[in-house]
Amino acid sequence: MEPELIADYACQTGEGPLWHPDEGRLYWVDLGRGHLYRYDPATGAHEQVYDNPDEVIGGFTIQADGSLLCFMSRGAIKVWRAGGLTTIVDEIPAERESRFNDVIADPEGRVFCGTMPTKSQLGRLYRLDTDGTLTQVLDGIGVSNGLGFTLDRRQMYYTDSPKHEIYLFDYDHATGNISNQRVFVRTQGAGAPDGMTVDAQGYVWSARWDGGCLVRYAPDGSEERRIPFPAKKVSSVTFGGPDYADMYVTTAGGGQKAEEGPGAGALFRLRLGIRGVPEFRSRIGV
Repeated sequence: MEPELIADYACQTGEGPLWHPDEGRLYWVDLGRGHLYRYDPATGAHEQVYDNPDEVIGGFTIQADGSLLCFMSRGAIKVWRAGGLTTIVDEIPAERESRFNDVIADPEGRVFCGTMPTKSQLGRLYRLDTDGTLTQVLDGIGVSNGLGFTLDRRQMYYTDSPKHEIYLFDYDHATGNISNQRVFVRTQGAGAPDGMTVDAQGYVWSARWDGGCLVRYAPDGSEERRIPFPAKKVSSVTFGGPDYADMYVTTAGGGQKAEEGPGAGALFRLRLGIRGVPEFRSRIGV
């Protein structure tokens, strides 16, 4: 099935699509320009709801009360509610030259949140606990990217894009600790693994940056299918809709469509007859 074009804002780096079940809308960001967008499939309307190139949103989760918990530049963490921002963490001193990239809430409402590398340091992965405690759990990361959980909630996937690897960790539901890192997939061919999600059958969907496709992996790590897109930089994927049967996919490179493809920087939808599962909500005390 051909990907269906939903909205084209020519995003520099369209990223982080996430379905908001309370609102019945999809949110996503343009990391390059500090924009936040949302789309209502019931009406077909989409709009930009945030614009601040100095305070870019690298990733976000949906809080238990429906607000967005935004992970931003310099390690800042803020709550976006009704168009306004409330600061939870002003900055992380070690991340003043960096920004958050991909994030995910875990079953208990904690958030795993990764940062980008800088000239002087590699990326890191942090865990934000529900009481606001922030703990570094990994260091030496090329580009911290897509995360997900196995259906039994005993393992966690994590992507390091420049290494072309998606890892699998043992995950402790009670404490949030991760351990026993091993390679789930070492990607082959053009492009690097980017954002990801896990469907209701336990298969992993991985966006392929500079690979122009979306790849589905079986739980044993074998490639099950590959879906091409009219954009080289396929950046992230999530499930949405009332029954989580709609796949939403973001792309990047909107300012260079001649080189990056006609669908660069756009939001797409796929309806493959495959369902996803709701993402967990963050429950960070604010």
